[in-house]
Order: sequence, then C-alpha cells, then structure tokens
Amino acid sequence: MSIVQEFKDFAMKGNVLDMAVGVIMGAAFAPIVSTLVDNIIMPPLGYLMAGVDFSSLAIQLPTPTKTTVDIKYGIFLNAIVKFLITAFAIFLLVKAMNNLMKKTASAAPAAAPPPPPPTEVYLKEIRDALVKK
Repeated sequence: MSIVQEFKDFAMKGNVLDMAVGVIMGAAFAPIVSTLVDNIIMPPLGYLMAGVDFSSLAIQLPTPTKTTVDIKYGIFLNAIVKFLITAFAIFLLVKAMNNLMKKTASAAPAAAPPPPPPTEVYLKEIRDALVKK
C-alpha cells in the first residue's frame, strides 16, 4: 500500500474529520467567549469588587532603570474565566449530543434475528424425526 493511500485512508476516517470540525468550531467560538467575558461578565464582577478592572490588575516590580516590569495577573484571571466558560459550554454541548444519541439508539427497534439457514432447519427436522422413532 502506498504512503499516499495510507494517508488518504487515515484522513478519511471519521475521527479525523470530527476532530477537524471541532477545531474549526472551537476557533469560531473563541471570539464569542472573549467578548462575553470581557464585555458582559467581567465589568459587573469588577463593579461588585469596588470598580476593579481585572484586565488592568498588575504587580509592578521595582527595577533599577526607569522602565517598569509588570506582572499582569488580571489578564490571566480573564483567561481563566474564558476557559471555564468555554469548557462549560462544550460540556453542555457534549451532554446534549450524548442524550440525543441515546434517544436515537433507543428509538430504533431491535432488528429481528435472521432466520436460520435451510440446512439447519433440515437437520432439526431429521433430529426430531429420529427422536420420535
């Protein structure tokens, strides 16, 4: 088997395609979560905490030169909130998909077993006839 054919088989597997769709959807979902956190969730949290703007929270380290070194932990807090919201949204999506898959699987009736082959039927008839004698 050629390497091109192996790669084609690998790329066409369902898992790879599902992963590609997930990555694209995640990339499209990221700006929505960023906007939600930065403009809707964090301002009220900052207001409740005496007007603190989380994105401007930083620790200034003293340096011997006139330049300052800032540890911007507020941006890190925003990133954590964004991650938690994204993880929760994905959890809800996966949970909904699992519930949908369970309903679909339980809605389909179980298929009747296929009839036995004719040879098996004939052998049972011969066995039953021998038992009667």
